Amino acid sequence: MRVYLDENRTELVTVVCNACRKELLVENGILKEECIHVEHNFGFFGSRDGECDTFDLCEDCYRKMVANFSIPVEKWERKELL
Repeated sequence: MRVYLDENRTELVTVVCNACRKELLVENGILKEECIHVEHNFGFFGSRDGECDTFDLCEDCYRKMVANFSIPVEKWERKELL
């Protein structure tokens, strides 16, 4: 869950993991911890047409979630982190 200074989302104030409620470190509007941020707009052919979901997971909760997948997450390493 993300909280911004104003409704225009100009400055990030707080990020809280939706699963465990851990508050992640935000300094001067910049998230300083690893976080998985998901925004999904449901489209046609499903029961949730037009609905939108957004959530944040801390790194630990992400690991727990993907550990339960039947098909493992594909992984690779980036050579440059710019």
